[in-house]
Parts: sequence; structure tokens; C-alpha cells
Amino acid sequence: MTIDVKDFEQSFLVGALQRVASGDKLAFREVYRRTSTKLLGICLRICSDRQEAEDVLQEVYATVWQKAAQFDPARASPITWLAAMTRNRAIDRLRASGRRITTPIEAIDEPADDSAGPLDQLLEAEGEHTIVTCIEELPKLDAVLVRTAFFEQTTYAELAARAGMPLGTIKSRIRRALIKLRACLS
Repeated sequence: MTIDVKDFEQSFLVGALQRVASGDKLAFREVYRRTSTKLLGICLRICSDRQEAEDVLQEVYATVWQKAAQFDPARASPITWLAAMTRNRAIDRLRASGRRITTPIEAIDEPADDSAGPLDQLLEAEGEHTIVTCIEELPKLDAVLVRTAFFEQTTYAELAARAGMPLGTIKSRIRRALIKLRACLS
């Protein structure tokens, strides 16, 4: 059995939103990092003006910070909840300005803008080499395992069960990933 990276990503976002509800700033940062490109794409398709789209996105994340406790994983996936909130906020902004939606929203899966978001630009400008950037350099599966194990406090045994992989394999992959992270951070 193989690991479904999409399921791990969704599981990570569920846990991160739950931690955001209790005021965890690192979890909020991870939610932003993992979802901002897609949500900005939604804003751009509805608003058309980049500055206005970025303003809407900022409002969305302020709402996420304040209302993360309202997220219910039994009702929707994290990205569905965030996308619906984003879409509604962008449409509200458009209606308030008296304009109409002129751009179709069919291709939401395609990010409208692959450039670094404001948070990423700030980190790059400061020359900061953080654990987040080092994790991004790991192979995708290893990055997912590390995030799940350490940011969600999932045990190796739970990871092995969820991934359908032997416990020893999970331990070895995470150990190698941690060695790479230590080298990256030094």
C-alpha cells in the first residue's frame, strides 16, 4: 500500500487549522504557506485586479485566524472551507464595488500566480533560512512524514499505520530526513 500525499496534506491542514483555533502562530503560517497560492488564484479570477485580490486574501486570512474554531472537518475538507470563504469574500468585495464577475472560475485548480507570496517574499528579503524552507527541500513524501510527525505530534507507529508502511521504514525515512534538515539549517 502506498501513501496518498493528498490525504496526508489534507490531514496536515485539518490539524493545523485546529491548532490555529488555539492561537498557534506556526500552524497559521503553515496554513498560509500551503494554501495562499490557490486562494490568491481564486481572488484574482473573481477580482481581476491584483491589489484588490491581495486585499481580499488578507481579509480571508484574518478571518481564518479569528474563526478557525468554526472549521468542521466532518463537513468539508480544509481547502474546500478556505476556498468557499475566499470565493464569498471576493464576491462580496465585487458586489460592494458595483462590478460584476467577468472571469470564469472553472479552472480553480490552476494557480493564477506562481510567484512567491508576500510572506515568502519577506522571508527571502530577510535572508532567513528557516526550518520551513529546509523541509521544502526534502523529497515530498519525507517532507509530509516530518511535518506529520512533528507538527501534528503523530507517533511513528501511527504514521506507519496511516501510510501502510513498516514502522522501520517510517523511522528510517524520518531519520534520514532529519539528518538532511540538520545539514540544511547549519
